[in-house]
Amino acid sequence: MSSGYERRTKQQLAQRVAEDIFDGAYVNLGIGMPTMVANYLRADMDVLLHSENGLLGMGSAPPEGEEDYDLINAGKQPVTLLPGGAYFHHADSFTMMRGGHLDICVLGAFQVSATGDIANWSTGEEGAIPAVGGAMDLAQGARETWVMMNLLTRQGESKLVERCAYPLTGLGCVKRIYTDLATLECSAEGLRLVDMVPGLDRETLETLVGLPIAAARSSVQA
Repeated sequence: MSSGYERRTKQQLAQRVAEDIFDGAYVNLGIGMPTMVANYLRADMDVLLHSENGLLGMGSAPPEGEEDYDLINAGKQPVTLLPGGAYFHHADSFTMMRGGHLDICVLGAFQVSATGDIANWSTGEEGAIPAVGGAMDLAQGARETWVMMNLLTRQGESKLVERCAYPLTGLGCVKRIYTDLATLECSAEGLRLVDMVPGLDRETLETLVGLPIAAARSSVQA
């Protein structure tokens, strides 16, 4: 593997996702890495963060020592609540998710297909969680589904695939994939490059992924 480029750290990846969230958006941040995005939203933006356990207007993580474990996100991490934020019943939260009221959801994934299928709840291993949970509702209910993940597994295999091998969470729902090496768009025609880390070229990226990747619409690389 080439040493001419560096991977985005988790913090840099979260910041990259935050850059694309628009002012006024209603956003759900999934369990795991996506929760970090809340810490990188600009203070001058009016973004309402939703949590499936019944929060709207969620803020960033509290300072160390000021955690309130009665105020947590869906991943059971302590969070803050912005002025005007609200608590509500789990059923109301899922009504928001299923009813198309969220502009964006950001999810982690085990695999994403080039055409936007997502598998993010089970690898079939013994002891895996028994059901898909709210991810299915988010993936199909949000107006846009984004995925935030490392491009490769620990074994060096691409998480971007032609067809998902794991149980599916949603079909054709992923619009963008944010990884530690590149940002890509999913479409009916396959993957398209949005940006990539300095020092990485599209041909090398295609080799890592094992799939064709159309050129970016703009020549500017991030």
